Amino acid sequence: MVNKSHGKYRPANPEGYLIGEVSKAVNLSQKTLREYEKIGLIKPKREPRTNNRIYSDFEIEQVRHISHLIHEEGFTLPCIKRVLELAPCWNIFDCEVKEQCSAYLFAPQPCYEIRKNRETLCAGNCDECVVFLNRSKTILRILKGPNANHYQIK
Repeated sequence: MVNKSHGKYRPANPEGYLIGEVSKAVNLSQKTLREYEKIGLIKPKREPRTNNRIYSDFEIEQVRHISHLIHEEGFTLPCIKRVLELAPCWNIFDCEVKEQCSAYLFAPQPCYEIRKNRETLCAGNCDECVVFLNRSKTILRILKGPNANHYQIK
């Protein structure tokens, strides 16, 4: 995403970056990015005329988080999918200002549900977010006991 001739970010079009630019920026192959999309970890928009994938800055940041979990923390792709079903967004993205966010204050309700009625500190659109993409319909308690506030989303 760095234009070598000008030394600054250059969007592929006004809406984002092409897969080749993203691949270089995050140091992952285009095949890996396509695999992330195939299993539902990202969902880049498509350019209507050419059907090229167009990545937003928000999606690129999510790819970096996914890559970190795999290469630095030892997570597998199925494990990441499971974490996305269980963990709140502020925990997944290691939010530094979570205490000020409605998603944190109204946990365990999913962030994408909270955003219907309240503002959150997330800059991205829910339909681009890995948490939203991996949402489920039913919420089940996974820990028993009077003080258990951890939920499993199924």
